[in-house]
Amino acid sequence: MTQDYLSVLNPEQLEAVTHTGSPLLILAGAGSGKTRVITTKIAYLIDEQNIEPWKILAVTFTKKAATEMRERAEKLCERAVKSQIKTFHSFGAWLLRLYGNFAGIDSNFTVYDDDDMVSLLVKAAPQLSKQQASIVAHKIALAKDYCLTPENPDLRIIDSDAEFAELYGLYENRLRETGNVDFGDLIMLPVLMMEKNPDLRNYIQNQFKVIMVDEYQDSNVAQFRFLKNLVGENTYLCVVGDDDQSIYKFRGADINNILDFQKEFNNTKIIRLVKNYRSTSQILKCADDVVKNNKSRLGKTLEAVRGEGKKPVLAFVPSGDDEATFCGELVSQSNKKGVPYSDWAVLYRTNAQSLNFEKVFNQRKIPYVIVGSLKFFEREEIKDLICFCKFIANPMDELAFERIINKPARGIGKVSVEKIINFAKESKKSSLIETDGILEACFQMKGLSKKTQEGVSFFGNLIKDLKEILISNEGKKTEIETLADFSLDFETILQQQENQLKEFSENSAEENTLSKLIETIIKKSGLAEYYASIDETTGTQKVLNMQELCSVARDFPNNMEGLSRFLDQLELDRSLETENSSDDENKNAVTLITLHNTKGLEFPKVVISGMEYGIFPRREKTPDELEEERRLFYVGITRAKDHLYLTSSKLRVLYGRLEAMEVSPFLGEINPENLDVLGNQPPSYKRFFSKGNSSENGENLDHPLAKRWKKGAFVYHDDYGTGQIINCSITEDEEYCIGVQFETGEKKKFLPKYQQNHLTLVVE
Repeated sequence: MTQDYLSVLNPEQLEAVTHTGSPLLILAGAGSGKTRVITTKIAYLIDEQNIEPWKILAVTFTKKAATEMRERAEKLCERAVKSQIKTFHSFGAWLLRLYGNFAGIDSNFTVYDDDDMVSLLVKAAPQLSKQQASIVAHKIALAKDYCLTPENPDLRIIDSDAEFAELYGLYENRLRETGNVDFGDLIMLPVLMMEKNPDLRNYIQNQFKVIMVDEYQDSNVAQFRFLKNLVGENTYLCVVGDDDQSIYKFRGADINNILDFQKEFNNTKIIRLVKNYRSTSQILKCADDVVKNNKSRLGKTLEAVRGEGKKPVLAFVPSGDDEATFCGELVSQSNKKGVPYSDWAVLYRTNAQSLNFEKVFNQRKIPYVIVGSLKFFEREEIKDLICFCKFIANPMDELAFERIINKPARGIGKVSVEKIINFAKESKKSSLIETDGILEACFQMKGLSKKTQEGVSFFGNLIKDLKEILISNEGKKTEIETLADFSLDFETILQQQENQLKEFSENSAEENTLSKLIETIIKKSGLAEYYASIDETTGTQKVLNMQELCSVARDFPNNMEGLSRFLDQLELDRSLETENSSDDENKNAVTLITLHNTKGLEFPKVVISGMEYGIFPRREKTPDELEEERRLFYVGITRAKDHLYLTSSKLRVLYGRLEAMEVSPFLGEINPENLDVLGNQPPSYKRFFSKGNSSENGENLDHPLAKRWKKGAFVYHDDYGTGQIINCSITEDEEYCIGVQFETGEKKKFLPKYQQNHLTLVVE
């Protein structure tokens, strides 16, 4: 059997699978079969190296990727079912539920999402508006991606203002009072508790013989420290990634993790997977033309297995409307020849660019799906149900309490809600309330009006009734009590959890599943009637959406542990897929999608739109940022299997104004011999290949005015004051154009030829 799954590997893949001993970095190019390598390696380690499966930890970034990895590994080796294949965050949550007492966290925590962070921050710092709180919450999340606490002096790399550290501290105190965690905590807290407790760290390290990380180029600083703490002296470490596909810096990803891997882990072996099984040679030539301009890369050149194929097409169009019309015509004509709509994907840099395509596709009756729309778990009615579950799991969850106590309306105002929360906090400090927090306060709180008290009592009794639906676990030792002395290894823990799941599956009558709790919440809370009336008025399907959550809950036992795992799955393992993504994958429709969301996807026919400077790449990028934009273009190109189209518009409506556009400098990096060019080539495109042109910002342009109106020169304008020339270009009509940033921060474009009476050079 082992020979069967090894025989299908190419030489580089086989070397990567069979490597043992020193740390291994697998540089897996786009379409090079990295998932096959990872899953085969898991099977090989179990079958041939006699590694116990529970001693293997494999982590990735999305539930979808982890599920695929697990399923494919199990097909190769049945024993792989006992391997720990998880997302980074779900593994962090698993550790915290076992050993959270070392981090001061109760095992019944729930996880706050981005919206929850903003709401809690507004409560912790009432002087902040919701918009201000959103900005601060983003910085706090980024700080946790760098594993920085409020007291850490390095916090200044996020924000040097002392007020930020103060706000961060207020937020953390409020978060700990709720007994919950946020997403950043799921990585940062395990790191901190292992670094502060060497015995715990050594114990966890001894549980693993093999640690594998997928998509390593997407890891952030905190995840790197997490990995360093998990890897012991005798741990075999293997990471898989592609430095050319590191595109998530805005989420905290640090490309240096993969670039410096050899420095951090001694005697590292690097194996490059360069045989591409997805795209044709002509498409890969364009990809290589672009990415080889980056300096921060380890370097590799992809080799197409599928043959030469057709040259990518570069189409120059007059306007954004014409761009959409061109794409609509491509799709329509190919569909008439029998090509399904689902073969096509239109990629763009920002979501706003989809509007023109939607308009044209609707006119032509071309079906399409938009990746990036409202997710199922972000819908109002679903968040209401989830908050009921969160409050049942953790009666100190004040955000969940605030959302559901008066929904539907029970005559309970915001002031009364705040009084109950404050009473619960004070009572807990004085030990008047031990465990049930805000729930118990609903019964003990005095001084409310009769109507309010009736509403609060109804809510309190409702929650108590719902808690009683959960099958009692009294008499069982909690995991933390059992494991505090590290008396059980992970094999035993996993076996216990497996036995519980087996017992549940064998006795999974409807009343024993968590769906019973969800159904009861829908009926007894009043949400069914509330959303039924909305559905009747608006034609929505909110009640059906709530019933769909019941279907998800059927996979979990009707007890507190089942509730915790259910909430973990909802909050931690959401992938970046959109609502009904499983249906969309089977739907015959064109995919409209941002470049960032295409990671890991592939399509027979791909259009990359908006190839203009200012759109892709954005203007005023630092060298590092420009390299990431270039990697993003590389990712987009390598999504195409058979045909690639690039479109660039002469005019485009931006911010409500019609703007003359410059060709993206990335198009100037592709050898024109590797493209079929359609439409009128603008002068700015021709200049990329003219002798002496060496700048993306318009320097060294061949124009009489270029010698006088240079980049960096200072100017004065009658209306805007003093400014500095930040870029220069030549329009499609051969006019010399300068971009000026004024002291106010405002940026404007001018044609000096026509501004003689208003714009002058400042002579110093």
